[in-house]
Formats: sequence, C-alpha cells, structure tokens
Amino acid sequence: MNTRKVKIYGTGKYLPGQPISDLDMDERLGTAPGWTLRMTDVSFRHFAGDGDTASSMGAKAAFEALKEANLQFSDLDCLVSASGTKEQALPCSAVFIQKAMGMEHSGVPAFDIDSTCLSFLAALDAMSCMIAAGRYRYVLIVSSEIASVGLDWQHKESAALFGDGAAAVVIGPAGDGEKAGIAGASLRTFSAGAAYSEIRAGGTKHHPLGPAPAQPNDYLFQMDGPAIFKMASRLLPAFTDELLRNAGTRMSDLKAVIPHQGSAMAVRLMRKKLGISERQLVYITPHHGNTIAASIPMGLHESIRTGRIARGDRVLLIGTAAGLTLGGLVLDY
Repeated sequence: MNTRKVKIYGTGKYLPGQPISDLDMDERLGTAPGWTLRMTDVSFRHFAGDGDTASSMGAKAAFEALKEANLQFSDLDCLVSASGTKEQALPCSAVFIQKAMGMEHSGVPAFDIDSTCLSFLAALDAMSCMIAAGRYRYVLIVSSEIASVGLDWQHKESAALFGDGAAAVVIGPAGDGEKAGIAGASLRTFSAGAAYSEIRAGGTKHHPLGPAPAQPNDYLFQMDGPAIFKMASRLLPAFTDELLRNAGTRMSDLKAVIPHQGSAMAVRLMRKKLGISERQLVYITPHHGNTIAASIPMGLHESIRTGRIARGDRVLLIGTAAGLTLGGLVLDY
C-alpha cells in the first residue's frame, strides 16, 4: 500500500438564498403536506436566488477554504471545478470561478473534472496524484451546483430530492511525520446504466441547429431511481471490499464514512449493504438535500467543522454517479 502524502489544508461551504422547507416543496409539487418529508427525509434545502450563479457560489466557498488553509489565491498552482452542472457550455466552469474570485489576470490554470455526483472524488483522486508527483503544490477544488433550474417538476420523486450549494477544498503536500494522505482510491464505470440518470440536451447530440433538435424535456434532469438502486445494490459491496482491502484497512478502522447524499434511500442502502455503523455515518441529507457533486465535500466540511473527524482520523468517501459510476477514496485526514 502506497499512501499519497497529500493533506486537506482547508474546506469551505456556501448555501444560497433562503431555506426551502419540505412544506414549501409540497406546495410547489402539488402534493399533500408531509409528502416531501416522508418520501425524502429532507426537511429543508437551499435554492439559488436571483443574484446567485454557480461561479459566485463557488467563489464564496473557495474564499472560505483558503482562509481556513491560511493561504491566498496567489499561493495556488491550480483551480479545478468539480461539478455535475455547468454554468454554460463553453468555456469551462473553473474559468468563471476564477473570474468570480477577482483573479481573472492571475494566469492560474483552471479546468473542469466532471464525473457528475462523484466529480469531487474524481478530482481529489486525480489532483492528489499531481501533488504527489510534484507537478503542483496547492490545488483548490470547487464543487458548485445549481440543480434547481433543471428539475422536472412533473417527476415529483426526483425533484423533491435536490438542493443547491457549493463546497471547496484546498489540498497540498503533507509534511514529514504527518499521517495525512490518501491510502486508496477507486472509480469504476458501468455504462450499461448510462440512461438511468441523464440530461439529454446541452451537447452536440441534441443541438438547435443539428439533425435532432432537443425537446423541452431533454433539457431537464431524468432519473430512473429504482434501476440505479438495483444496479448499485448489486455492485457496491464487492467494489467496497476491494477498495478497503487494497487500502489495507477495514470498515471498523474508519472514524467516519461520508457518502454522496443522493437520497435517504440510497444512504440507507449503502449503510445496510456495507455494514456502516450509525456512529460512522455522516448524514447531511435532511438539511441539504442532494447537492450533486457538492454533497461529499459538504459532508467533509461539516465533519471537520463539528469535530466529527480530527487530524489523523481515517475517513471513507464513497458514492455512485451517473454513468453508472462507483467511486471511493480512503482519506487520512
């Protein structure tokens, strides 16, 4: 087992606008009072307001992470946007986050890594390798998501799950003698499940000037929850066993497990299938909803802020994403 000597230097989080309660969602969805809470376990979530953009939200989370890391933007070698939604098709979202931070003349490289709900995990895995190789020293990873604009309100079970928000993490090399590092990571994609979670329009396949113009619903998020649930249930146990074995660890060694907060049902499935104890599980769904790629770094931020994890603790980041992709990363904080 070769641990990558990479350290989390600081984290930040931003939630936009006013909280949207479960009763507010019942009204929007046209359901009976109590339906949203019963179906999703989300008592409130946040939706972006008129003044919010994905980049402005990401910038606020990024500045908080830099402050926590006791670093300035000028210390950064790279900025990565790790989000499942985009502010616009071109250029990439990281460009707009750099600009929203007032650093448009900095020259700091800015690019996106997109693995939908696992974008942060994929970016942390990839950029930690860059740091371990000496290519970069300090990297800022930002996940900023506005799910609310693309919800299909006719698909109530899906629309009721989501919230907007941003989270950011600054990573860099761990010092000599520090336990911090990445003990193992894995991503596996099974594209047989590609159609289970998708937004069909926005690319070249369904273009207004192309041979197959998009229909209005093609721009909205579509999800086959039962199909994802069935596929993930079958694949996750063996995937997790292999990840932990290769990292030289066991579930009982973990101080915390921070899953992608896809839904209350998904988290319950993961806990049951993987043998995660209530003490280990970091569960932020009730006050955030599904914030796509921001959910894992938000869970990490909340775990650090509330003292759930301390320096030297071993943590598992894990989840599923559109694709269908499974991902996990064993982190020594």
